[in-house]
Parts: sequence; C-alpha cells; structure tokens
Amino acid sequence: MKSIEEEKNLNGKRILLRLDLNVPLDNGKILDTTRIDKILPTLKFLISQNTKIIILSHVGRPKGKVKNEFSLKPICEDLGNKLNKNVKLIKKNINEINNEDLFDNIDEKIIMLENIRFYYEEEKNDPEFAKHLSCLADIYVNDAFSCSHRAHSSIHAVTNFLPSYSGLQLDTEVNALKKITSEIKKPVTCIIGGSKVSTKINIIKNLIPKFDNIIIVGGMANNIIKYMGNNIGKSLQEDSSDSIIKEIFSLSKTHSCKIMYPQDVIVGKNLHGTPQMKELNEVLSDEMILDIGPKTISMINNIIDESNTILWNGPAGYFENPNIAKGSIEIANTIIENNKSNKIYSVAGGGDTVSLLKNLLLHELMSVHDENMKKHR
Repeated sequence: MKSIEEEKNLNGKRILLRLDLNVPLDNGKILDTTRIDKILPTLKFLISQNTKIIILSHVGRPKGKVKNEFSLKPICEDLGNKLNKNVKLIKKNINEINNEDLFDNIDEKIIMLENIRFYYEEEKNDPEFAKHLSCLADIYVNDAFSCSHRAHSSIHAVTNFLPSYSGLQLDTEVNALKKITSEIKKPVTCIIGGSKVSTKINIIKNLIPKFDNIIIVGGMANNIIKYMGNNIGKSLQEDSSDSIIKEIFSLSKTHSCKIMYPQDVIVGKNLHGTPQMKELNEVLSDEMILDIGPKTISMINNIIDESNTILWNGPAGYFENPNIAKGSIEIANTIIENNKSNKIYSVAGGGDTVSLLKNLLLHELMSVHDENMKKHR
C-alpha cells in the first residue's frame, strides 16, 4: 500500500478516511485524546490538498447495534476544536446514504459518519457493505494502525473497490516497527501482556525467531504459571491454552529465544483489596494474581538494561489500581530512563500501555515544573 503523500492528484477528491478514534469515554467526556492527536497530521495534509474528507471510525463494542453511549459526537466536537474547523457528524443510516447526501455546501470539508460498528456488516467484513462505503468516495486512506489486523469491512473489504493508501500515522507506526524487525539492533526484548495467549500466539511465534527475550506478563502469564504446576486461585485465565504454551516453549528452544514469566506475584482477594507478595507456590484458591512481584520486577529491569531494543505491549498487571500498579510503573520507568540516555530503542503499543506511559510522563513533567516553581519563589 502506497502512502497518501505519494498521490499527486488529490485536488477536489473525496477521501474515505478510516481512523481509530476509539478513545476512553466517561458519560460523553473524553478521558484521553492521544488517538485523536496522533491523526491530526493526516487530516491537515488532506485539508492542504483541497480534498473532502469522510471519516469512518468506531468507539467501543456496540456489536452491530446503535447505542448512544458509543456515539462519536464528543470525538467529532474535539476534532473540530483541534482543527478549528466544523466537523459534521452524520447520524443517518449509512446504508441509506447516497453520494449527494454528504456535503451540503461547497465550504464543507470534513464530515464524520456515526460509529461504523453500529452496523453488524462491519465486523463480518461484508463485501456489499464495503462496496456501498466505497461509492461515497474516490480514494480510501487507512490511518487506523491499531485496527489494521482486523478483517472488517472498513479496513479490509473496502480496499477491493477503491484505490487505497496508508495515512501518515500508519506510515510512522510501520517505520517504527521496522526498527525492531528488519532493522533490528540486538539484544532485543519483547515484554508482552494481555489477557489471552490465543489472541497473541501468532505475534509471539513471529517474534521468537528474531528476538532474544520474550517476557510474558499480565493475564497471559497466569496460564504459564498454571502450566508449570502452580495454583493460580481465581486469577484471570484462558481455558485450553496448554497446547499453545507448549508450542511457544518448543519454538523458543529451536531459535534460542528465552521465554520468561513471573517468578513471584502480587495477589489479593479482589481487584481492590489489600495486596500482598507471594511466591508462585503460595497462591491460595480464593486469591487472584494482580501484578508481578519484586523478584520479577528486578529480573525484567535487568533484561531491559542489557537490551538494545525493546517492544512493550500490555501492562504487567491490573494497573488501574495504583496499589497494584508497581510492576507496570517500574518497567515503564526503566524503559524511560534508558531512553533518556539513548541506551535503547523502544516501541510501546496497546491502548493500556500508551495510557500508562502518558500518565507517567505527564507526572514527571509536573514534578519538574513544581521544582522550577519552587526555585522562583
């Protein structure tokens, strides 16, 4: 797929622009605008080329049903404020929209169609739905990097019907990943979390031949801890994962890639209870694993210090509760410190990981600001 910057004839063209604006919302208030901020360069470029832009995106998982709490209205308003332009939200049923329905006047440049996942055809990768979407524009641009692995109508099937290009943010993400794949600088380490091994098995299998270390944390690690003969109580786990774990360890031996998992853990009776550190063989049946323990943190930090490249996807535990977020925070701080001294090249991915890093960096900036304020008193 070529970059949209390579297309020389954009003047007056209608662009069907797929974005990932799946930001966290609380009663219509946006809690984190990172995903909106990142796609502004693409929008500004398309505006500069005198195009008319039709934005497709989603929020949440409405599963093909119209749900007001998943409306794109607050995102539409925030985007308009950031661009200093009117961004009109079209709530009409997409299946009933015709080409001439979209832009009311010559000055209208950007419109947004309501949540694409309000339509069951989207997640089914329905070709007729995709064909209808394609009839609304001249060119398709994908700038939804974090959705690009999904075979959905607005990501995959639509490319069969329109000339298709990548957006500027997608280009940036792909170029960053090239540095930890084709342009890799060893030793290279992957820290990977998440709840299910099955959803990331293909990622892990692809990384094993290229990476020196793969550290598995979060809910995924619970399955390995159990596979190794330890009790995990009522911790988050995935059924029938043994064959996947066996395959991971077998492949890692073939390629001399070290697979590591927690050596001690932080447990609690529930997500908000009083946490305590335990060895793997000490977890009780009424406890759940919530974070990695101090020995594991030390192990991971030592590996980061010895690496030249880091890929991090997924927190080490239930980081939403500050009392049990130490594992993720310690990993983040170690990566940040190594980045400051240019010792490593690191890429962080996943909404939770990015949110954690953003909060840490903001806190750090606030601390510096406070110190500067004290000096001037």
